[in-house]
Amino acid sequence: MIIGRLLRSSDSPKSAFRPPLQTSSYLCLCKVKISFFAALSAATGLLLGAHEPWPVLPALITGVFFMSCGACALNHWQERATDALMQRTAKRPIPSGRVKPGHALFFAFALICSGAIVLLLTGALAASLLGLFAVCWYNGFYTWFKSRNAFVAIPGALVGAIPPTIGWIAGGGNLLDPRLAVLSFFFFMWQVPHFFIHLLAFGKEYEKAGLPSLTEVFTGAQLDRLTFQWIIATAVSLQLVIFFGLIRSPFVHTSLLAVSLWLAMSGINFVRARKPGYTGVFKRTNYFMLTVMLFIFFDKLPGFLL
Repeated sequence: MIIGRLLRSSDSPKSAFRPPLQTSSYLCLCKVKISFFAALSAATGLLLGAHEPWPVLPALITGVFFMSCGACALNHWQERATDALMQRTAKRPIPSGRVKPGHALFFAFALICSGAIVLLLTGALAASLLGLFAVCWYNGFYTWFKSRNAFVAIPGALVGAIPPTIGWIAGGGNLLDPRLAVLSFFFFMWQVPHFFIHLLAFGKEYEKAGLPSLTEVFTGAQLDRLTFQWIIATAVSLQLVIFFGLIRSPFVHTSLLAVSLWLAMSGINFVRARKPGYTGVFKRTNYFMLTVMLFIFFDKLPGFLL
């Protein structure tokens, strides 16, 4: 009898079209990879700006990760209508119906508030306030400007400069220190081609959804050259971090120079290619930043002065 009821309920139209509620759907809202990068960049700022970074590191990474997850989830909620119009985003949790908009909104604010509270454990109120500013810039200005201007990647890239600043401040660093300006500038420069390549790769979809796109402003050849210029500028900006004395180890000096040359060569190969390999160069810019942060971590290990 019970089995019969279960079979009848599973065959009903209502249950057949009910989208499954899965933990993976909420993880998708968080954009975990992006949030992980934000947490690592905050850790990089802490390692470079603090004399004793290790006691503060767990709270910093956790707080920034939660706030980034919340900002990404809020962005999903904000763009749910346009996401439903594009093939690339139509299967996201909200437009696909796996997560209700109200649930996603509550989930986003819970994460943002939790992250802000955890950042207070670093002992720096400014770190928590900077995190809230990053959320306002990304979910307020950037998301609003994205539907109005195709060049939103440049002002939007400020989001990439804030996490290392949060780490620097959490470690007791001075907000007016010129070394922080150099570090933030490097992360800003990296964020521009990161956004830029993404917009280039999916420009046609943005056009179909009624959003402004760089593909409406420039030809394909022009866009390739602009991407190349930003990639080279990112590689060069890393040298400022070395020049201002933020790196101690000669081995890390040499390694960062080699990584910069590798990124520059990737940009040259990209602009020379007959077909634009946006996916490949997008991954290489991410690998570049991940490698840079790992080398900085090794540079700050006690006794690592090779």
